[in-house]
Amino acid sequence: MKRIAILASGSGSNAQNIVQHFNNHPEISVSCIVCNRRDAKVFQRAKKLKIPSYYFPKTDFYQSEKVLQLLKEQADWIVLAGFLLKIPQNILDVFPNNIINIHPALLPKFGGKGMYGMHVHKAVREMNEPETGITIHMVNENYDEGTILYQAKTLISKSDRPEDIAAKIHMLEQRHFPKVIENTILQ
Repeated sequence: MKRIAILASGSGSNAQNIVQHFNNHPEISVSCIVCNRRDAKVFQRAKKLKIPSYYFPKTDFYQSEKVLQLLKEQADWIVLAGFLLKIPQNILDVFPNNIINIHPALLPKFGGKGMYGMHVHKAVREMNEPETGITIHMVNENYDEGTILYQAKTLISKSDRPEDIAAKIHMLEQRHFPKVIENTILQ
């Protein structure tokens, strides 16, 4: 059984979708959710889903081995689902090519430090892009530069506000992210 640790920082809708996708899966399970924000809604979702969840402050990711130790004990793969911290080198070293992220734009456009959530959707709108989408990629030492596993696109109308773009992206995330994770782990 391949075990996934989900790292999240926010509401946890993608984390919930991933957990539900792998419920009763014969080869893959979600072992835990790790979060760097004590007040994140993902903890409520984890409790309802009966998935162990752990809070670690940002300093524990960068200045101690606590997070790495937990991940080594509980995971074969790491999935970032709205996780906003850069993955430290010690975790990258232990999980080479086993960390998957989703980005709410068609990389390499609109990627990099500070480009997440509504920041991305506002930038896409300001640039009058005709389309946007999601990019599911492997994680390396640079923001949003790992090997691209999958991209899905959606058209943007002239009347779409950033909130409308966010809703379209959320639909793509929900539809594609769990299946791409599954295909990547099982290949």
